Amino acid sequence: MSSRGTTILSVEGLSKSYGGVQAVRNVSFSLASGEILALIGPNGAGKTTCFNLLNGQIRPDTGTVRLNGQDTTGLRPRILWRMGVGRTFQITATFTSMTVRENVQVALLSHHRDLTTFHRFAGRAHRARADELLALVGMEDAAERPCGELAYGDLKRLELAVALANNPKLLLMDEPTAGMAPRERVELMRLTAQIARERNIGVLFTEHDMDVVFEHADRVMVLNRGEVIAEGTPVEVRNDARVKATYLGEGLVYDARHRQEAMP
Repeated sequence: MSSRGTTILSVEGLSKSYGGVQAVRNVSFSLASGEILALIGPNGAGKTTCFNLLNGQIRPDTGTVRLNGQDTTGLRPRILWRMGVGRTFQITATFTSMTVRENVQVALLSHHRDLTTFHRFAGRAHRARADELLALVGMEDAAERPCGELAYGDLKRLELAVALANNPKLLLMDEPTAGMAPRERVELMRLTAQIARERNIGVLFTEHDMDVVFEHADRVMVLNRGEVIAEGTPVEVRNDARVKATYLGEGLVYDARHRQEAMP
């Protein structure tokens, strides 16, 4: 556990098989409030399955998931959302015909369990709070714009605002910078890290961009064929022989300025 805060997420012996394929095998780890943990590994390593187990989209064969000490194993996503688990996805999911503000309002209505009243007073419901969240992610000037008009980087910022609508204790981010330009990747993760640390939110994210991982993660966990093969600080993980052999590659180094380079 990090010294940043108390344990917010505790995972013990998590496993999931599909037929003869072991997608996740005996995965155990913890995450502290205010800590940022990166989950990396080659394609097919089990990262998305692990996320879906944590978020209640699928049930594990064995193992337990605890949020703030409470057993949440297999609880449905909507229940976890109301318990303070936010999530962003590799492919953004927004209501394109609605405005930016309305997308956040829908999330706030869901959090407050009053979606049945959406059509009656959607334009007024939680408007001030929605604008606060949009300001937090730098999208306040786009509040009235339809989502269908947004650039991809702005959609990712909006998705972050939506994920924060339930005042999350835990934020799960599945490849948050996928499809973004390099500068946008840096800006989004810098913003996420700032918000997480200011609000004491535990963040677990998957990512293929090692620049993003090694610059922003407090710890890194590496999956391969469903198993954890390494866990530690970015320095420890990048120097791990098994990680180099299975994922990073023997010829990859990472200098002190957090720049990824190939050795000649």
